[in-house]
Amino acid sequence: MADPAPGEIQAAGAVLWRARTGGIETVLVHRPRYDDWSFPKGKSMPGEHVLLTAVREVEEETSVRPALGRRLATQHYHVGGQPKRVEYWAARPLSAERFTPGDEVDALAWLPVPAARERLSYPRDVGLLDGFAAGPADSAPLILLRHAGAVAKKAWRKAGHTDDGPRPLSDQGRVQAKMLADLLGAFAPARVVSSAARRCVDTVVPYAERIGVRVESEPAFTVDDTASGGGQADWTPGQDAHRRITETARSRRPVIICAHRQNLPWLLAEACAAVGAPVPDGPPLQRGAFWVLQRAGGRLASAEQHQVEAGAAG
Repeated sequence: MADPAPGEIQAAGAVLWRARTGGIETVLVHRPRYDDWSFPKGKSMPGEHVLLTAVREVEEETSVRPALGRRLATQHYHVGGQPKRVEYWAARPLSAERFTPGDEVDALAWLPVPAARERLSYPRDVGLLDGFAAGPADSAPLILLRHAGAVAKKAWRKAGHTDDGPRPLSDQGRVQAKMLADLLGAFAPARVVSSAARRCVDTVVPYAERIGVRVESEPAFTVDDTASGGGQADWTPGQDAHRRITETARSRRPVIICAHRQNLPWLLAEACAAVGAPVPDGPPLQRGAFWVLQRAGGRLASAEQHQVEAGAAG
């Protein structure tokens, strides 16, 4: 995902769906200010990550807490002469409260796709709905995460440590880990797998504690920098690593894997190969950045990359 252009309004929302006898229903909201029917969405607050905007706006407008699924088309249009960019995801309910009409949204309607198509007020939303209906509604995320910022290798060794495995997160890294707990929480609750290195485990502990799961340590995904003498360690994948990433990519469960700069490109390539997809374009993951691979029916439904910094999505 590219950053918004200067002066561009950033917004986000979702096509929220649920399964019912006879097919899929999506929710539309009515805004009395415009007397229109559209999908729940809204503007990002200053410094707010677009993932959090999507979740917050859907919940505020529908009283439903969503789990974001596959990426949908981005809308670009002008409002009052100013460019606006709206990012959308498919989403399913995680929890729901009783809807309360308000000044911004005074009604909502769960409708089958054909009826929703007739009710929508804008052609751009009809196109969005058609794009949603053309692909799988449900999907499961495989999130490949680079660990947050860690204490520098040089400083760690200067302090007398010879084993790189226990090297911890830096102060900034601990802040990133807390932010990641929020960002990763935008998706379906996931199994958490991590390299055995402390900096990887500590990156995902805040998220795991939040959703009440344990972090599964995985030696096959661990990079040992101890023998590198402070340089860049090489990493050679073994059979266990190949088998585990292939099984994980083909599973139907939401999964987060926290690993290293050295092996994440390989993990991404192997995961894509397991679902018969090309490797998506994108820059190398920075510390705390992650790929979200949404899988459905054994295939790749969408791929997106995000940075941990608030308001930054890459």
